[in-house]
Amino acid sequence: MLVTSSLVACTAADKKDETEHDKKKSTEVVTEQQFMSKVDENYAYDFAKGLEQFKTNEKLGYRTAGSEAELQTGEHIEKEMKSLGLQEVTKDEITVDSWTFEKADLSFKTTSGKEQLAVLGGYQTNFNTNGEKSYEVVYANRGTADDLEKLDVKGKLVLIDINQREEWWINYPTYQAHLKGAAAVIAVQNGGYGEVDESALNAQDICGPEDAPAFSMSQKDAKELKKALKKNNNKMTVDFDAKSTVKMNQKTYNYYGKIEGKHKDEYILLSGHYDSYFDGFQDDNSAIGLMLGIAKAMKDSGYQPDKTIIFNALAAEEWGVSNSRYDWSTGAYNQIFKVHPEWAKQTFANINFELPAFEHMDTNEIRSVYEFKDFLTDFIPTVPAIDGIYKDGIRIVTPLQTWSDDFSFSIAGIPAIRNDFQDSQFMHTHYHSQYDNNDTYNKKVMKYHMNMYGTLAMAYDKQAVTPLHFTTRLDEMEKSVKEKIYTMSDVDAKTLLNELAETKKVAKELNAKVDEVNASYEKAHAAGDMKEAERIYKENEQLNDALLAAFKSAQDDFVRLTWEDEVIFPHEHAQNNIEALQQAKQALEKGKASKALDESLYKVDNNWYAYDYDREVYDYFTNYVTDQPADRLKWGAGRVMGHEDLYDVIASLQAKKDGANFTKEIQAIDAAIQTQQQLLKKTNEQEVKAVQALRKQLEAM
Repeated sequence: MLVTSSLVACTAADKKDETEHDKKKSTEVVTEQQFMSKVDENYAYDFAKGLEQFKTNEKLGYRTAGSEAELQTGEHIEKEMKSLGLQEVTKDEITVDSWTFEKADLSFKTTSGKEQLAVLGGYQTNFNTNGEKSYEVVYANRGTADDLEKLDVKGKLVLIDINQREEWWINYPTYQAHLKGAAAVIAVQNGGYGEVDESALNAQDICGPEDAPAFSMSQKDAKELKKALKKNNNKMTVDFDAKSTVKMNQKTYNYYGKIEGKHKDEYILLSGHYDSYFDGFQDDNSAIGLMLGIAKAMKDSGYQPDKTIIFNALAAEEWGVSNSRYDWSTGAYNQIFKVHPEWAKQTFANINFELPAFEHMDTNEIRSVYEFKDFLTDFIPTVPAIDGIYKDGIRIVTPLQTWSDDFSFSIAGIPAIRNDFQDSQFMHTHYHSQYDNNDTYNKKVMKYHMNMYGTLAMAYDKQAVTPLHFTTRLDEMEKSVKEKIYTMSDVDAKTLLNELAETKKVAKELNAKVDEVNASYEKAHAAGDMKEAERIYKENEQLNDALLAAFKSAQDDFVRLTWEDEVIFPHEHAQNNIEALQQAKQALEKGKASKALDESLYKVDNNWYAYDYDREVYDYFTNYVTDQPADRLKWGAGRVMGHEDLYDVIASLQAKKDGANFTKEIQAIDAAIQTQQQLLKKTNEQEVKAVQALRKQLEAM
C-alpha cells in the first residue's frame, strides 16, 4: 500500500512543433518530485493575503456567510481558478441565512473623564442603532441566572465575562439576558479564546436566535469600562453605534474547478472555506491559498491525473443557518447533500484544509476517518521533511470531528481527512480574533503542507480503489464497549463483541484484497503498462463502489454525537450516561450532594447548563436538537441519541447541603438510570444488526 513515485519525467519537446509538444505532454506523466519543484508558497501567501481586501467591517474585516464581502471573495476566487487554467470552473448557488457585520463602536468616559472608544467584535445577530445611540450599561459577572436575578437589564447593554471553552457557549448567557429584556450582551473573553493579548476580540458562531444580540469586547477596554461602572455603582450611560444584520434565505455560492483525469467521473476532492471572521488569515485564507497553490503546481508541472481532481472553495463554514445548534459547515453541507449529492458515489477521498500555515504543534497531525488511517500511516515516510518544523514528525488521529467541513463530506459517504489544529495553543490564543493575521504566517509550514497534501492527492490518484480499511473502526468500537456497564444494565455485550470480532476477520481479508489490487495497479503504472493498469481499474470498479457504499453505511450506523458535538459510537451515549448517573447515585447514598454535582451529573447530556441557567433557557436549547426538523439540524440530524432531563434534580440538590435527605433525588436518578439502560439495550440490538449488515457488505466484495 505504500505509494512510491511511478511516473517518468517530462522531457523537452520539439520547439518547432508546439502542437506535437502538447500531444506528447498529454501522454507523459510527472513525478511527485517534479510537482514539488513547482510548489510556490509565495503564490499561496500572496493570494491568501489578497483576500483581506474584501470585508464588511472596515476596522475589523469580516467576510461572513452571504455578505457582500463573501460574494466578492467568491468571484475573486472564481477568476483565479480560471486564470490557473482549471477546467469547468463552476459557481454553485446555495441558500444560507446571511450575516453582515458593519460596525460596533462603543464610547464611554473613563474614571479620569477621558472619552474612550471601544471597537467591538460581533456575533451573528440583528442589532442596528441607526447611528449613535445612548444606552445604559450594567455589569453582570458571568451572565448566569443568579447573576441577572437582581439586576434590571431591560433595554440595557449587559457586560459579562465568559470562557466559552471551559464553561458555556455565548448563546446561554445571551439568551438569559434576552429573556430579561436586555438590549444586547457584550462578552469579554476571560479565558479559553483570545488569550494572545488583552486587546484581543473574539467571535464564534452564535448557536442562538438572531433577535438575542451579542458583541465582543476586549479585556483592555473592559477593564476601563468596569472601573467606570464601579465608580458609578454599576450604572452608567455609553454611546453605541452598531449595525449587524441577519437576513434569512439569502444566496451565496460555492466554487470549484477541475483538473480533469483519464477517468473523468471519478474524483479526488480538495476543499477549504473562504468566509472568515476578522482577517481570517489562517482561518481560512491560507487554506484557499494552499489549495489553489496545489492546483497551480499541478498545472505548472503538467501533471495529468488518472482521476479528476476538484478544487472546491466553500462559502459559509463559520455560520450560515440561524437559530440552530448545528449552524456551521453550512456551505459544505449544502454542496454535498443538496447541490452535488452524486459526488458521494464518485469521490475516492476529500482533503480539507484549515489553518494550514502555522505550526500548531511539534507533531504534524492529520485527522482522518478511521478507514484511511493505515493508508496514511504508510504514506507518511514519503513526505519530505523541512528543517526547523515538526520535529516530532507526523501522526494520524481519528475520528474526524465536527469542527470543519470535512465532517459534512464524510457523513455523506466521502472518506475525508484534514490537517489538524484542534488541540493547539493557537485555538486558545489567536483563533477567531483580530490576531489571526499574516503575522502568524510560517513559510516553511505552508511549503511543507503544499508538498504533503499535493503528493497525497497524487497518491490517492494512483489507487485503483479507495484504500479503506474497516478494521480500524471496528477495533475502536470494540475498545469503547464497557462490559461492566452492560452487565449492571442487564444488556448483552458478548453478542456485540462477538459480531465485531467476526466482522474484523472479514475486514482483514478485505484489507489484503484492497492492498493487492492497488499494489498491482501501481506496479502496472510503474512499468508503464497502461493497458494492464486500465484492465485492473475497470475490473475493480464494482469493488470501489462497494467500498464506498460500505463506508456510507458505517457512517450512517456508527457515527453519533454528544451534546457537546463530539463524535461517539451509538452505544456510548447511554453507556456514558449510566456510568455518570451511577456515580451520582453512589455519592448521594453517602450524603455527598456536592460530589454528585461536581463530578457526575454535569456529564449527562447537556445538563451542565442546568446548573446556571433558567429552565426556559435550558429547554430552549434542548429543543433545538430534539424538536427541530432535519433541514434545520443539517449535519447534526439524527446524531444525538436522546436527552435525559435532570434540571429539577440538579436544582433540588443545589438547594441542599451535604448530609441532607436525598431520597427524592435518588429515586429520580434511579428512573433516569432505567431509561438509559433501556436505551442501551435498544442501541445494542441496533448495533448488532448494523455490524452484521456491514459484515455482509464486506463479505460480498
